[in-house]
Amino acid sequence: MRYSSRLPWAAPQNELTRRLAAHRAAGLPVLDLTESNPTRAGIPYPGDDLLRALADPAALTYEPTAEGLASARAAIASYHGVQPEHLLLTASTSEAYAFLLKLLCNPGDEILVPRPSYPLFEFLAAVEAVTVGQYPLHHQEGWWIDIRALEALITPRTKAIVVVSPNNPTGSYVKRAELAALEALCATHGLALISDEVFAAFSLEDPPDPLRAPPCSAKFTLNGFSKLLGLPQMKLGWIVTRDAEARTRLELIADTFLSVSAPVQHAAAHWLALHRHAFLSFMQDRLRGNLALLGNRALRVEGGWYAILRMPRTRGEEEWAIELLEHDGVLVQPGYFYDFATEAFAVVSLLTRPDVFREGISRILKRLDA
Repeated sequence: MRYSSRLPWAAPQNELTRRLAAHRAAGLPVLDLTESNPTRAGIPYPGDDLLRALADPAALTYEPTAEGLASARAAIASYHGVQPEHLLLTASTSEAYAFLLKLLCNPGDEILVPRPSYPLFEFLAAVEAVTVGQYPLHHQEGWWIDIRALEALITPRTKAIVVVSPNNPTGSYVKRAELAALEALCATHGLALISDEVFAAFSLEDPPDPLRAPPCSAKFTLNGFSKLLGLPQMKLGWIVTRDAEARTRLELIADTFLSVSAPVQHAAAHWLALHRHAFLSFMQDRLRGNLALLGNRALRVEGGWYAILRMPRTRGEEEWAIELLEHDGVLVQPGYFYDFATEAFAVVSLLTRPDVFREGISRILKRLDA
């Protein structure tokens, strides 16, 4: 049998992953500061009420609606402050990206994504036979988009610019001036603008920066329950767009798959009403509390679930990560996982249980100050 060459099927493990496997195989404890799964982070979920919503008898009727059930879209549209017809439901934000790549790109076309940022883009694009170019985010009293460098990357094969607001892992929101420049670039070059706002509700600055881009201002806005409600297992994401032609074409793509389950759609309005405010309140306390433990050791974080530690350049990022694991029992992610252009950085998750985070950070700072 012959397989496609879209993905690196036999990609080798990095050294940190191998060392972590050996560490755990030896039965050694690990203070994991990389936790990204909210269902394993000690968050109090109203379990019975969340599950009860899945038992709606209406879910026994198959209603193959490409854009998603009207009740679910109405509830989500109310949250975003848009009309229900501006929404198309997907089984996840990853699927939303896949639909948009199908909509916008032919094989061999390109999208531009931020660097540093979440490494999933390369895989999502590769599955669709699309390439990825990276435009730089620079750090100077906060992160900012290098608009000139971005424009220099645009070629005839470029079809879309992706922004993540706030970005993962830099925690930086897109600002109004940046958004205006991006919209102008897209208009000039005939590109789509995709705004990933899955972490938008998790602001860590008070009061919020008035220059932040308003939600849903981009041509395509992505969000989902994975982060907004801390329910990645329920598999509900969405695309917001006011472009009628794009919605019509997206509905054809969605109708080909009909991937969003009926029970989740029927439960969506109940979950938003029941769980969102309590979850966001809890998360603000968790994220801000953990961030405070870092003091001035972390780069500025405007929002999201992650923080970045600047490590001494006396050794490489992977060397730091391995030393922290094997000598201190603490797991962090080296910056190169997110394509940082320079060294040395370590990324930690503010989602981590406070007792684990406190002890892990204490050990890291003790080593750095030794």
